[in-house]
Amino acid sequence: MSTQPPGWYPDPWQPKGLRYWDGSAYTSDVALPTKGPHRTLPIQVAFGALLAMAVPLVLSRFVLRALVGQRWPIAVYVVLLGLLAYGPPIMFCRYATRRWGSGRLRDDIGLSIRRVDAGWGPVTWLACVLGQVIVASIVLAAKIPFQNNTDQIRAARDNPGYVVPLLVLAVVAAPLVEEIVFRGLVLRGFLSRMGPVVAVALQAVLFGAAHFDPERGVRNLGLVLVLSAVGAVLGGAAYLFRRLAPGIIAHAVLNGVAMAIVLSGWTPGQQ
Repeated sequence: MSTQPPGWYPDPWQPKGLRYWDGSAYTSDVALPTKGPHRTLPIQVAFGALLAMAVPLVLSRFVLRALVGQRWPIAVYVVLLGLLAYGPPIMFCRYATRRWGSGRLRDDIGLSIRRVDAGWGPVTWLACVLGQVIVASIVLAAKIPFQNNTDQIRAARDNPGYVVPLLVLAVVAAPLVEEIVFRGLVLRGFLSRMGPVVAVALQAVLFGAAHFDPERGVRNLGLVLVLSAVGAVLGGAAYLFRRLAPGIIAHAVLNGVAMAIVLSGWTPGQQ
């Protein structure tokens, strides 16, 4: 049954829009395109995606420690880490969309891009930076421990064999895979059982927690909170746009800027 107002019909020239019919012809009065309900996936997809992301991250630490005695080039270890950490989530994504979705990533998780995303991506990035600044200010004011996970990167920044593959992982692989997992599978799985505000907030906290380093313990708490703010912005963007491209672009820029700062050797307060 149609819920559109009397006299308004699907616009023959503007997809998903409405145009007023005065009884003899369509007028110039148009309504904005309407958005249908957000596409969702079963809740088990969200839990499966989280496991597919968390288990490989934990196992990769033990695998790399076991192989470190082989004295392979550092680049080999970086690539191996990327395959171990990001390969299983991508494999689960393909399985989940075929098992519970249509098998089309564009429809099932919003993996599509439009020209306007070249503008919306940087806007989303600016919103992420604003969220980081606000939460970081609260973290510092509350004296919550804060330590980045970039010490090893800074120490090895003069080694191209380490830096180049790490840049590829941080600026290309991580934004793509993490957006697919958290804003694609996890968010859409949560939306099948809860409202958008709760779903976005919950996936944001899980996104922040995924960057927790057990070796740093409580010192990582501030970083988790700051990255949870980033996850909330990216989750909100994914929900509003119904696609991942703006978030992927924003995520890539965010990581790229962070890597540039770390590799430059600059630290806050440095003159």
